[in-house]
Amino acid sequence: MTLVRATKPANATPLSVGFVLLHRFTLLPFAAFVDCLRLAADEGDRSRQLRCHWTFMNSTADEATSSCGASIGPCEAYLNPEQFDYIVVIGGVQDERDKVDQRAIDYIRLAAQFNVPLVGVCTGVFALIQAGVMKGKRCCVSWYHHGDLTRRFPGITPVADRLFVDDGNLLTCAGGIAAADLAAHLIERHLGRAWAIKSLHIMLIDEVRRGEHPQPQPVIFEKVKDRLVRRAVDIISQHMGEVISIEALAKRLNTSRRNIERKFQDELGISPQRFARDLRLRYGLWLLHYTTKSVTEIGERCGFSDSAHFSRHFRDAFGYPPTTARKDAKLNKQDHVDPFFLHIESNMDGR
Repeated sequence: MTLVRATKPANATPLSVGFVLLHRFTLLPFAAFVDCLRLAADEGDRSRQLRCHWTFMNSTADEATSSCGASIGPCEAYLNPEQFDYIVVIGGVQDERDKVDQRAIDYIRLAAQFNVPLVGVCTGVFALIQAGVMKGKRCCVSWYHHGDLTRRFPGITPVADRLFVDDGNLLTCAGGIAAADLAAHLIERHLGRAWAIKSLHIMLIDEVRRGEHPQPQPVIFEKVKDRLVRRAVDIISQHMGEVISIEALAKRLNTSRRNIERKFQDELGISPQRFARDLRLRYGLWLLHYTTKSVTEIGERCGFSDSAHFSRHFRDAFGYPPTTARKDAKLNKQDHVDPFFLHIESNMDGR
């Protein structure tokens, strides 16, 4: 491929990032990443590219259109990757009917040959896999895309229980707002912790989350084979703060209540009602461990009518009250084992 040659100037900025924006790239992780750089680059909110520099690139050297229709541009043709400290690949909506962007794939391979660190954000990890640079490496992916990645790339082992993975010259990120966490991680490395914290605080992100911080969604899709159950779990997981009746769920899936109940029992060993309730309780457990919200706030957020209702079901599910979970979280900072996840796995493994 033909590159626009550019050498790194003598007064190069401490952190230089080249963005590869793929077709229908997801806007939130891109914006979170670049805005974190922008806020660390200058004093206040002046946006001058002083401490950080960024360049938007794509295969057409024209506007790049995001999945929501907003466009970024104009973008530049692919520059010499050696002038960047990182090449950040922002992936987009996954439609296997879309033609592979071969120019982007070739550029990723070239950057790898030059030992320029590569960052795959959201479904950008798919492009890194297609470029052949992920062999033998951990690959962080959102729980939402875990099943798709496993199906399309069976030789790759995805990691879906953390925000991002830093394996030296290969960094992968689940996407969403976690892209800001990864950007802050790189800013801290190059500029210092104060600049990373400054960016996050201006973005109203009140804590520095490391890569091992868990994703707040259940990672069980690789255990679910039935397509109808997978769709039902998807719907339930998107409505953590409310109770969805089985009738409403059946209507959305264009099937009967009896069919859903039978399939859940066959696939997971429990009823859909029990699954939905336990999932909301598991979410409550996660909130107790990794946020400072009160028990009352968490109960409401998980769809329970009051804190007493939440506490009673929580004790039934885990054997101890929410207050004990909160105390244990303060005493033990290590990642806890998710009782609900183990419950699902044990049910399925014992079938």
